[in-house]
Amino acid sequence: MQTRRHFLETSAALGLAPAAAQERRVPANDRIQIALIGAGGMGMGDARYALSIPGVKLVAACDIYDGRLVRAKEIWGSDLATTRDYREVLARPDVDAVVIATPDHWHAPISIEAMNAGKDVYCEKPMVQSIEEGQKVIDAQKKTGRIFQVGSQYVSSLVYLKARDLIQAGALGEVNMVEAWLDRNSAVGAWQYSIPPDASPATIDWDRFLGRAPKRPFEPIRLFRWRNYQDYGTGVAGDLFVHLLSGLHLAANSIGPTRIFATGGLRYWRDGRDVPDVMLAGLDYPKSAGHPEFTLSLRVNFASGLAEESFGFRFIGKEGVMTTSMSSLTLAKAPGEVEPGYTISTFPRAVQEQFLKEYREKYPERPRTVASMRSSTEERYTPPPGFDAHLDHHRNFYAALRSRKPFMEDAVFGFRAAGPALASNTSYFEKRVVGWDPQAMKAS
Repeated sequence: MQTRRHFLETSAALGLAPAAAQERRVPANDRIQIALIGAGGMGMGDARYALSIPGVKLVAACDIYDGRLVRAKEIWGSDLATTRDYREVLARPDVDAVVIATPDHWHAPISIEAMNAGKDVYCEKPMVQSIEEGQKVIDAQKKTGRIFQVGSQYVSSLVYLKARDLIQAGALGEVNMVEAWLDRNSAVGAWQYSIPPDASPATIDWDRFLGRAPKRPFEPIRLFRWRNYQDYGTGVAGDLFVHLLSGLHLAANSIGPTRIFATGGLRYWRDGRDVPDVMLAGLDYPKSAGHPEFTLSLRVNFASGLAEESFGFRFIGKEGVMTTSMSSLTLAKAPGEVEPGYTISTFPRAVQEQFLKEYREKYPERPRTVASMRSSTEERYTPPPGFDAHLDHHRNFYAALRSRKPFMEDAVFGFRAAGPALASNTSYFEKRVVGWDPQAMKAS
């Protein structure tokens, strides 16, 4: 049986009216002024989502490539303040919050400086580039009391909130295995981003981009395709494992694994990158309140010429299997107790007869009729039309700014997703199993 259900019927999950019209209904003292630090593709996307929310205004943008600052003014107006130096943004008294969408090696330093400057922070995932930075960001959030939210939209997805409800309700029985995959088979999906023809030392603040990374001569490919390099990014694990772990931790109500092993290789994109394009990881999750121990299998693949992207989870339990994407959830329930079958042909005849007698006492033979056919059920759940997890994730951030109540994907949640992902990199490069303490958030 297949049914179609909506998660929510409320208008909050539907599309917004034009932002400008709604903003007029927001009192002036309730407006939130933001700045964008890192105006690349993800940063500009974040800004667009933010500006669709009533009462949010973009007052400044920062990037180390001048072309992106020019483009920001083209999109949002010539009165937008722009700078190469993020410290100028943090010094502005008219900035309430910042969106940080820089290369990964700048996430923690700018987040900490921003919170210390009294700004609330929306930081793209992964929250940190190294495990050692995690506790520093957590401490900064605790010390300053600022709102800090990591930008993995899976935590705001109705699909994964529904998955959590079904798991907690026992719809799958005891979950013992979870499979998660994200295959991005196009060139853009594999981080082959375009390089502007005007890229030069005159248009790019190269030293500011490098920051704490090793010094090297100007090489624009390392800026515009920074995810390909360990100096600035976190590879497959930091870009994509973090998303999968965020969704899993929400759905399974888990704080993290205890053991991690990763393997893979560079199989297709031999373009100078120093991170793998295929990565597999196995993570053991301990028994905790609400579920027994289970194993997570993660897979990311860039090594195919196919243009399609494939993403999903399979939660496997004793009583059913749940499959999810960003836009749907399917629950397949196993039938009730059925005959397990037997393999007795190698037993002596007398033992076979004894076995069959006891077996039929437990599983009486049923007539082979239509009524005796095994049944199973399948239910399909979809969010309401117009729902966008990216948009809801930004709504949750700005709602938290107004209420001063942090959203669930705070620094602790963010590090409990980023830490095991980065430990997967450690396992891959050091060719060893890595231990992880999910409570203390430490690797071994």
